[in-house]
Amino acid sequence: MNKLLAILLTGLLVAPAWAADNYTIDPRHTWPVFEVNHMGFSTQRGRFNKSSGKIAIDPAAKKGSVELTIETASIDMGFEKWDEHMKSDEFFNAAQFPAMRFVSDKLIFDGDKVIAAEGSFTLLGVTKPLTLTVSNFRCAMHPMLKKPACGADIGATLKRSEFGMTKYVPMVSDEVKISSPVEAIKD
Repeated sequence: MNKLLAILLTGLLVAPAWAADNYTIDPRHTWPVFEVNHMGFSTQRGRFNKSSGKIAIDPAAKKGSVELTIETASIDMGFEKWDEHMKSDEFFNAAQFPAMRFVSDKLIFDGDKVIAAEGSFTLLGVTKPLTLTVSNFRCAMHPMLKKPACGADIGATLKRSEFGMTKYVPMVSDEVKISSPVEAIKD
């Protein structure tokens, strides 16, 4: 009897606090976009073509986590020379900081829907708190892959100067809006 009790207690101590379904972010359907005011003349947009990550979600416990990595060298402004300028040490410094990253272990739910993720964002080696808004959240069987999938649209606003990206502030706005579709397939 003591042996059985010891096995049960050991199982409880090493079991996770919550059981989540794990998903891998689909990079073909997850491409972050940013926009910034350019000298008061226009809103300029760029995107990143390479991202990866993991999502864990337990809707019953209203818990989950997110890890999203974005490759800075994958920036796409639509013009090669502009891409190179944005990869330089004046902006994303892709040679020294090849990735930016969002990590969260706190998902905010409204009923069964995730509406936000509170975590930290790292850019240029600087990590700051960031809350992503989540809209259009949905988990269902993927009709083509025949596997469970989750998707949403995410967004946030940050001040680039807080991460050390200060070139041309305030002519090029300090405030940057980020948005992205995100789709993830169950592991």
